[in-house]
Amino acid sequence: MLKGWKLKEIVLMSLFGVVFGIVYLLFLHIGNLWAGVIGPLAYEWMFGIWFIVSIISMYIIRKPGAALLPETLAAAIEVMLGNAIGPRLILSGIIQGLGAEAAFALTRYRHFQLAILMLAGAGAGIFSFIYGYFLSGYAALEPSFVALMFTLRVLSGAIIAGIGGKYIADSLLATGSLRGYAIAKAEKSDARA
Repeated sequence: MLKGWKLKEIVLMSLFGVVFGIVYLLFLHIGNLWAGVIGPLAYEWMFGIWFIVSIISMYIIRKPGAALLPETLAAAIEVMLGNAIGPRLILSGIIQGLGAEAAFALTRYRHFQLAILMLAGAGAGIFSFIYGYFLSGYAALEPSFVALMFTLRVLSGAIIAGIGGKYIADSLLATGSLRGYAIAKAEKSDARA
């Protein structure tokens, strides 16, 4: 999967995985507090934060695996830092990464406009919801409540991960720290066109 990757791309992707593993664990605690106030829907509207590393990494690196690998690594880091779910969380990371990766694969890794980034965030939401549906027993809930959960999770993926991921990556690009990565090369060729 890393065939053709440069060392600096692997290092950046790994760095993102570690940083967002910490961020994800922090947001788990924020979600727990929020759920104590508004109930189980608290997690659904913020799920996009747990998909964001896949969007940021793919938008910058633009190679197959750039969504799946950092999402999986972030989940593994979160487990090592003490997430109570344990190793099962790594499977969640894989599934979320595959959901984001699927959107980019549909374009053959050639298109990285905002709509595709939002589709990738929504894809992570869809894949994670299907996994959660079977693992967490959502079938026992009222169908209209399940539909609301699904809608909120997919919108969260599109908005927080898709739009938020683009904003973070574009902000990093503006600092000049991403020279030599695919995102900078694409911006340069767009400026010449």
